[in-house]
Amino acid sequence: MSINDMKQNKIFYAIVRNFLKILLIIYNRCSAKWLEKLDPNEKFIVACNHASNLDPVIVGCFFPRRLRYFAKEELFTNKLFGACITALGAVPVSRADNASAAGALKGFMKLYQEGSDVLIFPEGGRTLDGNLQPLEAGVALIASHERAPILPVFIKGSFKAMPPGAALIKPCKLNITFGKPLRFSDEVYKSKSGRNIIMTALNDSFKELEKC
Repeated sequence: MSINDMKQNKIFYAIVRNFLKILLIIYNRCSAKWLEKLDPNEKFIVACNHASNLDPVIVGCFFPRRLRYFAKEELFTNKLFGACITALGAVPVSRADNASAAGALKGFMKLYQEGSDVLIFPEGGRTLDGNLQPLEAGVALIASHERAPILPVFIKGSFKAMPPGAALIKPCKLNITFGKPLRFSDEVYKSKSGRNIIMTALNDSFKELEKC
């Protein structure tokens, strides 16, 4: 990619992000809360609850840097929506690729190693009842392998605004809370029980953010 292409890409990202952010604020009265100031020099695994296809758009609009994340390729069939989520950092993945846990984990690690903050939904899929589902350990594997801090994020209202199967977004109020980063020692990252420690900390963070 040439320098000119990179500049155009950044400009398109900024336009799309700001436009969608304004829409979310006006149409859904979306508000964002930070429990701790973000360190601009720290690269994160951003872990968020998942209730709607709207979730990555919400996080992508309110996180101050461009996130990278995987999205099912069906979401790109609509050219306008596909262009928007691509601008916000989405990378299309087929059902076959997504079904391979090892392949998905390697893909996330590659994005992180390339210098990006990565967005992951630890529940593994969207909730069908609006409640938080049991968390899968993939996020702990990535964090341990990369010695990466995890930034827990919780969105309220997206299930009502656009539940699974919905084609339109309802004007329901949205709230997104960025929690305190979870940082762990090398001993935790290396130990056999480290993944359990990480997952327990993340699960506890989600429960606390849900109360905010």
